[in-house]
Amino acid sequence: MFSRWLFYLFVTVSATGFIGILLAGFAALVIYSNLPSLETLTDYRPKIPLRIYSDEGLLIGEFGAERRNVVSIAEVPPHLKQAILAAEDDRFYEHGGVDYLGVLRAAYSNFTSGAVRQGASTITMQVARNFFLTREKTFTRKLSEALLAFKIEHNLTKDKILELYINQIYLGQRSYGFAAAAQTYFGKSLQEINIAEAAMLAGLPKAPSGYNPISNPKRAKSRQLYVLGRLHKLNHISSQELSELEKQPISVQKQTAIFAMPADYVAEMVRQVIYDRYQEDAYNKGIKVYTTIRKLDQEAAYQALRKNVLEYDRRRGYRGPEAYIDLLKNGANQEKTLDDALDEVSDSDNIFAAIVLSAKPNAVQAYRKGGEIVEITGEGLKFAQKFLSDRKEPGKKYIVPGALIRIQKENNLWHIVQLPEVEAALVSLDPNDGAIRALIGGFDFQKNQFNHVTQAWRQPGSSFKPFIYSAALEKGFTPATIINDAPLSFSATQTGSKPWEPRNFDGKFDGPMRLRTALVKSKNLISIRILQAIGIHYAQDYITRFGFDATRHPPYLPMALGSGSVTPMQMAVGYAVFANGGFRVAPYFIKRIEDEKGNALEQFQPITVTAGAKRVIDPRNAFIMTNMMQDVINYGTAVRAKQLGRTDLAGKTGTTSNFVDAWFCGFQKDLVTIAWTGYDEPRSLGNNETGGRVALPIWMDYMGPVLKGIPVAEYKPPNAVTIAKINSNSGFRDPSGDISEFFFSEQLPPMSDIPVVEDHAPLTTRDLRDQLF
Repeated sequence: MFSRWLFYLFVTVSATGFIGILLAGFAALVIYSNLPSLETLTDYRPKIPLRIYSDEGLLIGEFGAERRNVVSIAEVPPHLKQAILAAEDDRFYEHGGVDYLGVLRAAYSNFTSGAVRQGASTITMQVARNFFLTREKTFTRKLSEALLAFKIEHNLTKDKILELYINQIYLGQRSYGFAAAAQTYFGKSLQEINIAEAAMLAGLPKAPSGYNPISNPKRAKSRQLYVLGRLHKLNHISSQELSELEKQPISVQKQTAIFAMPADYVAEMVRQVIYDRYQEDAYNKGIKVYTTIRKLDQEAAYQALRKNVLEYDRRRGYRGPEAYIDLLKNGANQEKTLDDALDEVSDSDNIFAAIVLSAKPNAVQAYRKGGEIVEITGEGLKFAQKFLSDRKEPGKKYIVPGALIRIQKENNLWHIVQLPEVEAALVSLDPNDGAIRALIGGFDFQKNQFNHVTQAWRQPGSSFKPFIYSAALEKGFTPATIINDAPLSFSATQTGSKPWEPRNFDGKFDGPMRLRTALVKSKNLISIRILQAIGIHYAQDYITRFGFDATRHPPYLPMALGSGSVTPMQMAVGYAVFANGGFRVAPYFIKRIEDEKGNALEQFQPITVTAGAKRVIDPRNAFIMTNMMQDVINYGTAVRAKQLGRTDLAGKTGTTSNFVDAWFCGFQKDLVTIAWTGYDEPRSLGNNETGGRVALPIWMDYMGPVLKGIPVAEYKPPNAVTIAKINSNSGFRDPSGDISEFFFSEQLPPMSDIPVVEDHAPLTTRDLRDQLF
């Protein structure tokens, strides 16, 4: 009886098992027949971000949800392949998609440990999951994954499967694929990483967030040691190499994007243009954009602007800590409190956020991101010394434990600093074709994305005077024309607002002087008299030749002093007309757009002074205005620029009423540069914070390194320009005169103080003297 029951049981179990196998086989056939096409793999087209490059081909910006650099399997270093296989699938080249030995090994490991510690997914199965399936933990999904793995192995080579895996896998910090991760974490190309770095990267697929070397360095190190151990076990490295690699320090890049130069404002300008043209495809089709930005120029602009903004801010004094943190928020776990607070605060290049742990008049200890505790003493406390007093006044912000401050390292010594409230901008372009060589739209893009070069409409002040003087030359004025620097007063109807008694910057009136001297000394009263003489509406129309919008320069006398509205970019275009001999060029910053394979989608063809640019002023006008602006540097409000040791520089300072805006607009024959400083919410920069003191140093610190090694340019007088000796007091020709001056040949002044009326002159000397005295 017992034997009979055993037989029945055996038959039943066998039949059930057979039926189960049939059902499983049927299910597998059904699932296999519905598996997706492998076209996604055979015609691999990953999402590749928009990448933006400098003129030299250096990466300056990247936009896209997935940061990825696609590489071929031949470009992957052997030690990285070994590390990946050691960590994920050491029998990859032996199994057919599903590793049965690996399944048994994982099952045994998990059973003996009492927990799920090992998985059995092969690299092929991971490729199947990453491309086609979800991560839900169901039997159907796992079966589909295995069947897809068989299908993939049947259709693709092992090397191709591994290549897909290396390019597609997510490794944290928006980085997809090992090439992008190498750049993100180590600032290196895939070919440059060493074995220790390769082991750390190979440990990431298991849990990209958990083993992230930026946010979880301890766990990342632990995972790296596991991978190194596997490499040793598989005989890829010796015991001695293992010991050395375990101790080898790894420098992890703290930033999530590595660019060749700071060009965030340019990159954002490019992004907007490309998105307008390609919409969402801009971010995933691998579009490459090559700009006109040059590394030397862009870096010099960035350093010049930040250095001088910080110097200005230092002159204004320390304002106190940015905020205060409750150090007891998490009880005894102070490190968590500090890290949580600092996670919400961005650093600004080499200006770091820190939280004060202890504060004494002679020493401050502060905690930086990453756990570093810094000591600030001596000179490092000088800027903020008044905020470290033992005697504390009510309502004043002192540096105390919990204070959020900014610190910066100079000459190996930590200093307390602060982020400036003031803003600045610099733009530099080639006046011959409009190519933008450098553009800094503000002190810190992460702090303020407003692009002051293109978006800030500000009063130009005296930096606008050259355009009024240029209009005067067209109307018959000469650099020798004598104009009276004397008081004036105007009614509200003449100014467009309220009664006005303009003053010169220095408060003095110097009487009759030549036009050239008036520009050199930036005499306001003379600029107003010039505008009266040539006609306000004529001047309003004339400035449009330089690219200015007439509606932003109302037809009232304050226009002579730059009371209208301009952007730094407009000023660059305007000054380019003087630099290039009278032509209007359009600024541009995109040279070429390519697809992911390097095929040209668009190639920009600029209009240049030699091919298509429109002449907007007489070349003689441009030459004489340039020559007069050279004297602004030689003898005038920008004399400080002579420190650069060049004779081919020209420009004009600009300071608006109450020192609200500070400008310097200047050029060398092949480079126009505009520097501006001011507050976003307009307010005074402070007494005597003029264009010559605030903006000119930015301009100089940029032009110095950029023009280094460039031969000094010559400005040759064009045809129909005559040089003649004159009497500096009368402005008339005098063979024994004390100075020489340039003139339009048909506008030479008379030889005596009795003017000669000539039919061809728009205004005779007597006409001018009558109107200007």
